[in-house]
Amino acid sequence: MKILLVADGRSPITRGWIGTLRAGGMEVALLSTFPCSSIEGLTDLAIIPAAFSGMAGSQAGGTTAKTKTRRTVSRFRNLFMLARYWLGPLSLQRSRATFLKQVDTYRPDVVHALRVPFEGMLARVTPSEIPFIVSIWGNDLTLHAKGSPFMARETRLTLRRADGLLADAHRDLRLAREWGLKPNAPDLCIPGGGGIDLNAMEDVVTGNHPLPVDIPADVPVVINPRGFRPGSVRNDTFFQAASLVLREKPETLFLCAGMAGQPEALQWLERLGIEQSFRLLPFMPQEDLWRLFRRASVTVSISQHDGTPNSLLEAMALGCFPVVGDIESTREWITDGENGCLVNPGDVEGAARAILSGLNDMTLRDKARAINAEIIQQRADRQGLIKSIRDFYISLKS
Repeated sequence: MKILLVADGRSPITRGWIGTLRAGGMEVALLSTFPCSSIEGLTDLAIIPAAFSGMAGSQAGGTTAKTKTRRTVSRFRNLFMLARYWLGPLSLQRSRATFLKQVDTYRPDVVHALRVPFEGMLARVTPSEIPFIVSIWGNDLTLHAKGSPFMARETRLTLRRADGLLADAHRDLRLAREWGLKPNAPDLCIPGGGGIDLNAMEDVVTGNHPLPVDIPADVPVVINPRGFRPGSVRNDTFFQAASLVLREKPETLFLCAGMAGQPEALQWLERLGIEQSFRLLPFMPQEDLWRLFRRASVTVSISQHDGTPNSLLEAMALGCFPVVGDIESTREWITDGENGCLVNPGDVEGAARAILSGLNDMTLRDKARAINAEIIQQRADRQGLIKSIRDFYISLKS
């Protein structure tokens, strides 16, 4: 079976899906909406920028001009997102023409867009004789679809065209029907990256490889793996909560992936006077994040719009105590005070208490570690999900 993925080729979720599909015996080609490096195992790779995604460039390397462009986008992140909400849907027509040429060349059995904006919006013109699957990420319907009237319209048209739906939260399976998904369209709730590759993770964290950042052996470590996600992740709450944690445990070290050189992060650290307790890290390979999860005691992602972040599942699998926003999708995985802590996304003091409980209460951490290992093994292990995913694709083609 030939699958054409339409996705962000830089994303670990995309690479996870490619691995899952190949493990299921499928042939995979990728149309990436962002510039990306080559990916092992693809039969074809093409780049189709959509909704100004070409401005982002790749996450590694690049010319000086591209680097300056990315810095500008970072500095004016909220304005750029607003512009994409209003202008992005209107800019897709040329990209769709290129997409249709690629479909005609590749002749896939199934087209799968790995999220609604803007990959699903791009690929909703898939010819009717080819099954079209769309995946929903946690903020596609609760945040992005409401960004402008154009986003709402494109979201509805995308879901009306979809022959099948995948989501990483049961909430989004319900919401998709409200946004236009056909009543008879099959759906499946599955972790966003096609499951967690537990064998690969164990090989990485038990190997003799140094950590990507120098960490003293005796300090408690808290990691924020999410970077900046405007409208979704409340990093304002995180930074202020960290300053309260440091009053009680000044030896704590905070690691922040995807925040190196980010003006917003630098401003928060300077304003709160906590620069010495933070390491702002660049975007990094998953393998490095896995090593940091194994070293850290607590992982923090205080979301107000989210599905099931892969980083949450990976941290749970590696024994890192999760502190997450108290929203419907995370409650599908975390029971407050049992295997993690749920906090109101705007509650700074509550977030600080949750982080401190994870740092100070070894009994709680050990209990959570055991519970989370079982949850991930039962619900998110890639090897256990491959057949369900393969059967889902086949059912749409038959």
